[in-house]
Amino acid sequence: MYKSYFFIVFLLLMFTSCSYYKEYVTSDVTYDIDYDHQWIEWGKPKNSVFKLKTEIDILKRENSSGSLGLQINAFGAFDVYWDGILVGRNGKMAKAGQAEVPGTETTYYEIPKKLSNLGKHTVFLIGTRTYNKEAERGIDIKLKDYLLLHRSPLIVVSFMNIMAGAFLIAGIYYFFLYVNSTRKELAVLLFGIICLLFFGLLIIEYVKYYLDIPYNQFYTRLKIIGWLTFAISMLVPWYFMLQFEFKRKRLFLALLFLVLLAVYIGYYGHYDVSAAYFTITARFFSIVIAIDAIVRKKKGGLIVAAGLLAGVAVNYFMFYDFGLYIAFTILVLCMLYLHTIRTKAMEEAHNASLLLSSRLQLELIKKNIQPHFLRNTLTSLIDWIEESPKEGVVFIRALAEEFDIMNDISEHTLIPIRQEIDLCRRHLEIMSFRKEICYEWQEEGIDENETIPPAIFHTIIENGITHSLSPKQGCIVFRLEFAKEKQFKQYTLLTFAKNRNTKKEKRVGTGFKYIEARLTESYGANWTFDSHAVEKGWETTIKISH
Repeated sequence: MYKSYFFIVFLLLMFTSCSYYKEYVTSDVTYDIDYDHQWIEWGKPKNSVFKLKTEIDILKRENSSGSLGLQINAFGAFDVYWDGILVGRNGKMAKAGQAEVPGTETTYYEIPKKLSNLGKHTVFLIGTRTYNKEAERGIDIKLKDYLLLHRSPLIVVSFMNIMAGAFLIAGIYYFFLYVNSTRKELAVLLFGIICLLFFGLLIIEYVKYYLDIPYNQFYTRLKIIGWLTFAISMLVPWYFMLQFEFKRKRLFLALLFLVLLAVYIGYYGHYDVSAAYFTITARFFSIVIAIDAIVRKKKGGLIVAAGLLAGVAVNYFMFYDFGLYIAFTILVLCMLYLHTIRTKAMEEAHNASLLLSSRLQLELIKKNIQPHFLRNTLTSLIDWIEESPKEGVVFIRALAEEFDIMNDISEHTLIPIRQEIDLCRRHLEIMSFRKEICYEWQEEGIDENETIPPAIFHTIIENGITHSLSPKQGCIVFRLEFAKEKQFKQYTLLTFAKNRNTKKEKRVGTGFKYIEARLTESYGANWTFDSHAVEKGWETTIKISH
């Protein structure tokens, strides 16, 4: 329990540290300024010319030695003038006979020191927008120290690159873990995919600082971000459903998909809004799953619920982009915590299976060295040696061969099917001498490449011998059939004999418990075992799913 408290404290500490991070990366208090947006003149659609003029009143400068910087966010190709002097260009405006060269959405311009004195200044833009005319985007102007204007994105990108690298490594690791695992857990694969998708989301979100993206391609990047967010919002609740063994997964996933699809359609074209609602939807569904896990007293439910609520608080107090990534980092930490819980449970199950395997080995050895079996077998052997020495030798050889096979297979969890059949044949030969009853073995469709837990069919024929009446004539026949389909393989062992118990009921006992334990050891839950009376005798079926 103390680990849970430690993890909650860790999340709270991370959350409290976010306020400093927010202030550091978004602080713009370098100048005390006053903006006066006087007018924006949009030209006719034919030439797509636009003009903007705004007055800025610089009231105070904290760093008079540094150069003043101007950040402009706008669609188009334009020239920028400060107090009537050209300070920079973004792309090339459309002219007669010359197509527009689109500029980028965000640009920075350095204002000469002699033009950045205290007082009023005029910013004037003239440009063209021949692409994305339908986009309802304004023009945003920010004034800041020129060095800080370039440094702030580098600081943000450095943090995000570290985070992206962590997600990339985690994604690759869990992908390899899934590929090389014999269990093939879907939760492991989903976690790897989520980490890789979030790595892609971080890269696409901040690629604008690496590449000059023309404004006519600006929405392509936002569309990719939306698709990635949609996929992540679908997979995160699915992961929690698997980890907490949530009931009605398909219904809940269908509902989640419909809600996300409704958000996508309802807010199509509003990319930031739709991405925000995607994450809100995923968080809401995840919280419902976590609360359900708490009610059902599942380990980790409280931690996940606390992490999700911390993410809500982070998004509330922080700018969306930063809040999203910090909240998702908290979420991934919760996922990792769940994975450690599951890994611990698997380790305990593995240790239990090792103990079970050792117990089953002892059980297998005991099957053929129990005093009752040895006494009856040796008594019969004495009689055969006295009455027919040659047959007695055959009896001894069959007994020795069965013990040899038992010795060879006792330490294995799976053995070749042919070795199991040889064990059954030797046992039927021994019992023919002991009971002086004819036992016959038949087989059909056996695949020599298949394996099976040791002494499975041996145990079944022991039960068949015990519960079958001696025939007045002919033999008691044991017939093993094998069938293999795409999704499963099936063994059917038929005992052709009259049953001692005339009631049509299933048999239960130590032998069948041994069979079920062996099947669980080798195949987990991917098997079914059925044994019941049929018209011609007894039928036992073992079905193993791929």
